[in-house]
Amino acid sequence: MKLKNIPADIKSKSIKDAQNEIKEILEALENSGANLEQSLDKYNRVTKLNLHIQEKFKIKLKEINNSSLKNTKNKDS
Repeated sequence: MKLKNIPADIKSKSIKDAQNEIKEILEALENSGANLEQSLDKYNRVTKLNLHIQEKFKIKLKEINNSSLKNTKNKDS
């Protein structure tokens, strides 16, 4: 699944909000007798939320690495 397929309402979520929604969906799936179509829709939503979280972590990792590189260069100067 590509990042461009992620709905805007998911893209606007923080990591914490996305994690909370995943938790809510999983609890609902475990506690309900949802039909197959509803379960599939919820599974797809969880997949998109997970992809969004991964992308957010990649961005944070790049920020940390760039910050570390700048700090290292400043110490070496």
